[in-house]
This record gives sequence, structure tokens and C-alpha cells, in this order.
Amino acid sequence: MPSPLRASLGLCLGLAALSLAAQSKPGVDPVNLDTTVRPCEDFYTFANGGWLKTHTIPSDKPRFGAFEEVSERNRAILKQILEETSAKTTWAKGSVQQKVGDFYAAGMDEAAIEKRGLAPLKPVLTSIEGLKDAKQLPALLAKLHAQGLPGGFSFFVRQDAKASTQYLGYLSQGGTGLPDRDYYLKDDARSKDIRAKYEQHITRMFQLAGDAPALAAVRAKVVLDLETRMAQVQWTRVEQRNPQKTYNKRNLEQMAKEAPGFDWKSYFQARGVKMTELNLSQPSYFEAFGKIASSVPAPQWRTYLRWHALNSSASLLPKAFGEESFAFQGKVLNGTPEQEPRAKRIEAATDRSLGDALGQLYVKVAFPPESKKRVLDMIENIRVALRERITNLDWMGTDTKQQAMKKLDAIAVKIGYPDKWKTYGFEVKRDDFFGNTRRAAMFRIQENLAKLGKPIDRKEWSWTPPTVNASYNPSMNDITFPAGILQPPFFDPKADDAVNYGSLGFVIGHEITHGFDDSGSQFDAEGNLKNWWTDADKKAYESRTDLVVKQYDAYEPLKGEHVNGKLTLGENIADIGGLKIAFAAYQNSLKGKPVPAPIEGFTGPQRFFLGAATVWRNHIREAALSVRLKTDPHSPGRERVNGPLSNLPEFYDAFGCGDGQPMKRDAKVRPAIW
Repeated sequence: MPSPLRASLGLCLGLAALSLAAQSKPGVDPVNLDTTVRPCEDFYTFANGGWLKTHTIPSDKPRFGAFEEVSERNRAILKQILEETSAKTTWAKGSVQQKVGDFYAAGMDEAAIEKRGLAPLKPVLTSIEGLKDAKQLPALLAKLHAQGLPGGFSFFVRQDAKASTQYLGYLSQGGTGLPDRDYYLKDDARSKDIRAKYEQHITRMFQLAGDAPALAAVRAKVVLDLETRMAQVQWTRVEQRNPQKTYNKRNLEQMAKEAPGFDWKSYFQARGVKMTELNLSQPSYFEAFGKIASSVPAPQWRTYLRWHALNSSASLLPKAFGEESFAFQGKVLNGTPEQEPRAKRIEAATDRSLGDALGQLYVKVAFPPESKKRVLDMIENIRVALRERITNLDWMGTDTKQQAMKKLDAIAVKIGYPDKWKTYGFEVKRDDFFGNTRRAAMFRIQENLAKLGKPIDRKEWSWTPPTVNASYNPSMNDITFPAGILQPPFFDPKADDAVNYGSLGFVIGHEITHGFDDSGSQFDAEGNLKNWWTDADKKAYESRTDLVVKQYDAYEPLKGEHVNGKLTLGENIADIGGLKIAFAAYQNSLKGKPVPAPIEGFTGPQRFFLGAATVWRNHIREAALSVRLKTDPHSPGRERVNGPLSNLPEFYDAFGCGDGQPMKRDAKVRPAIW
């Protein structure tokens, strides 16, 4: 799945009301079903068809479903927090409230932003115009990267994949403005159309920045040509999923020999980074980038970098820049007719820049402590269920089972919000939205680089508390569930256990299973990229994951556009395994108790699967779905329901599915892993 993280009494009361207005009925609401569809024919539509008929995509969204429903409730809470906090100008300087309130107020001050025009970006543009020779490129890129401005590649610090107690610097490919390399390289009609409209978009942005129309068009072609050269040597998303292939530790001397043409020592000196070795995530890309860096004339680099400075700053500049950016990113790429209201955009920007500060105010009113205990209990029950399943696997040997259980027992859990809130050591001004955002980016980047040589912070969060998501981190070997996702339909304190195990239990099982998917299974209990499998067990595992690839490759959500079974393999394994162990945990929870009576005509097992289907319901625009099929490691919502369930005998038993029905796949092609 698709990182982290005091109100007045009146504010608390108002927000509590917003938070409780979530669902009309706890658990499974019959109005959301479509009983004209048989569950063994198409369970996604059976479980969600009523909801799909009565809901549409808001005009300012590319997709709308369970995740967006929860997100909108969270955003209503955040809106009230931000409006009340920003209305007061007497908060103590440097306090959480002052920073959050003034950041939001600055973003909402459109008149001040219009008055300043391009002036806030001028120092950056002047630096770019100062590039006279390609030899100056390393120092310039270092300066831009330090401010959070993109170009060519990225450099960041994270845990060493093979030495998880240490931090390591990572270089990763980048430099392109379209969502994926395929948009530059494929010749189908949609790819060609997007390239043409991208070039037109770049032209218009240059014109807004002051270029004459003819010059802007010439410069747009320069950008597209240079980005195409980078796209041609980028690795595919499938190639980048292999952690062994992307682990390539080098010292700076080796780096200079492998990727000549770009002065890497000068780049790192300009970044202020001292290190003896780093990881080269895509070696062939950097070898090619060195050649591009030395062969492309300085004027073309200036044009390219000017574009990326404008593009990445569009939301901080006068309205015309933001509207032009949305016209391409929102309308062309994702088919979204309207831009979100500014208040929502600035709320999201505040969360990105001051996530823990805003999160402190959010959890005070939106995360009851009792929720944490119920979720922790559910996690431990699901951990027990997976341990039992590993013990009984007939395809895995004893030695590998012992290592798998060691890893399972070591998985750490983060729920709700961090134990220690992050502080933000940068100034927030009430009249400087551009500067606030850039200072936040520089602080975040410097904070990341400062990790080199320091102990691993295992309590660090990668999500902000209001986020509607969850994750597994293979190097930390931990799972994280922000407060934002712990509400209906994912978790409903008023619902029966069957529904909660089907919804949030499915998500928990999914994240735990990520530790054992095709990528996560290559990391050990301590989070090191280290093989703990016997050859025979690995072969047996891969024969089963091959079935998953074939199953999902066959899905065609859009005419002519299939799910990429290799790109989505990890998520599909986690969906199939997560659902299975969540159901086992639910069954375990009933031991020694009377069998629950049916509710609304559905048995406990049936309500479990209905709860599971509910969390993936959504409408999505065709353009947005097309982008996701190329870039998203998750399968679309329908496939996330029908795909896993059609492999589970537990589901067949619950709904009486027989041989030959679409929701019961033949045993010969049915993957059974965890």
C-alpha cells in the first residue's frame, strides 16, 4: 500500500461531531450492495454495486472511493483546525500553532502571491542562467537539489539495505516530467497525444514566465528532447522492484570511473556531504547520464533546469501558473475537470511541510485512545494466524520456516502517531508562502542528509497522522497505521468483528504479508537484504508467484490496457495472503464462543468478505486509470477484490461458489502461498 507524520474546548466539540458523522450504519450497509448480481459471478459488484450507483466522482478528483471518503472526513477536521488556528495572530512565535496557522494563512493570501509574481523564484532562475559551461553543472544541480528542485537524478539517505543498522547515501534516476518512461518511448495514440500536449504545456509555462511564443516553443522542444534521452536510459518500474539489482555499493573513485562526464566529487562537496561510499540504484542510468551531462550544451541545460524550476514551483506562484499546471497534470493526464478549492490545496501543503505539527492538533480531536488497543489486539491475532499458517505450509522446509517465524515475530508496530513529535527548525512567515515552502523543503532535505553516520532512528515515521494509508518497511521490518485510516469503513468501533477483520484486518494482513512478498521476502528479521531461503523453498515459492503474475496479467481494466502482473506482484501477493490470514484470525477469535447469529441476513464469514470488498470500492476516471496501470504497483479496486477472493476456498465455502463460476478459479491455476 500505496510517508508520516491545543485546540480550544469549542474546537474539540465541533471536530468530534465531524468525526462521528462518518457512516449512516455501522458495518455492512445493505444499500451499498447490488443483490441483482450473484456473489460468485462478480463479488466486487455484488458488494459495492449499490454504492457505485449512488456515488459519482466529484469534479475535482480523478478517483473517488473508500480512501477518498475517509480522506474527505479528515480534511474537514483539518480545515476547521487550520481556519481557527490561522485566524489568531498572537500565538507564541515558534509554537506549533504559530507555524501551522501562519503557513496556512500565507498560502491562502492569494493577493500577496499575485503581487509578488515571479520574484520569489528569480534567485533560482538567476542561478540557472549563470550556467555557462557543462562543467558547472554538478555545482548547480547540488544547489537546486538542496532546495528541493528536481533535475537529472536524486540523492537521499536511508538505511543501508544490507546493513540495516547504518545509513547510506543513495543515488536514483530521475529528470523526467511525465509519470513514466513509457510516455516518452511508446508510439501508441495516447502516448503520442500526451507527448504533444506536454510540449504545448511546457510552451505555455515558458510564455507565462515571459518568453515570446516562438522562443517558448523552441525551448519546449529542447526540454522534451533532453527528457526523452533520459527516459531512454531509465530502468523500468519492474526492474526497479528487484532490491538485489538496485543494490550497487560504490566508493566515489569507482563512481567516477563508472559514470564519467559528471564530476560527482564536486557535486557531493557542493551538497556538503562527506561519505566514503554510496549506493548506485541504477548503474547503467548514471553511466549514460555522465555522457548526457558532458555532451549537452549549457544553453540546453539552462532551458531544461528553468523548466523544472517553474514546473515544481507552479503551485507557489501566481494563479495562472497553478491553473496551467492543473490543465495538464489534472485534466490531460488524469481527466479531472476541475481543480480542488484552494483551501484544500493549502491544507495538503501544510500537511506536507508541517505534518507532525498539524498532526498534533489533529490527533487531539480525531483519534480516541481506545481505538489503539483494539487495533493492537487485532494485529497480534493476525500475527498468530500467520504463524500457524507458516507452521502448516506443505511447500516450505523446516529451516526456512524457522527464519520466517523469526522475521514475523520481529515485526514492529506503529499505530496512530509518533511517540515523539518532530520539531521544525525553520521560520514560518505569515506573508511568504513561497519562502515557507522552500524553507520546509530545505529543512527536510538537510534533516535527511544529516542522518549519515548517526544511529538508525527506529521510531521515525514516514506518514503524517491524518494520512489514509498504511505501510510495511522492509529495512525497519515494521508496519505503520496512521490515525487517519483507523475509521470507517476501514475500522468501525461499532461494527461486528467479522466486518472489522474483513476491512482493517485485511489491511493489517496485507502489510504483514509484504514482509514475505517477492521483494520483502529477500530481507531478514533485522531488515537486511540477505537470503534466508533454501534453494528448494525459493523455487517452490517462485512457482507459486508465477501463477499470481499470470492471473493478474490477464486482467484488462481498460480496452487494450492490462494490469502488469510483474509490476503489481508484491501488492497482489500481499492482497491474497493478507486476506487469507485475516480470515484465519477472525476464525480464531471465535474459538470458545457461540457462532454469531447472521446480521442483515449474512453470516459472519460472509460479512467478513463484504467488509473486505468495501475498502476497495471506487470510481476512477479512464485517464487516471490509464496512468495508474503504467505506474501504480497496486492493482485497480475491482481486481483487488475479485482477484484474491477467486483464489480462496474460504470464500467459496462462505457463498457456495461452485466449479465453473467466475469467482472460483480452477485449482491448477490457483496460487496458494501464505
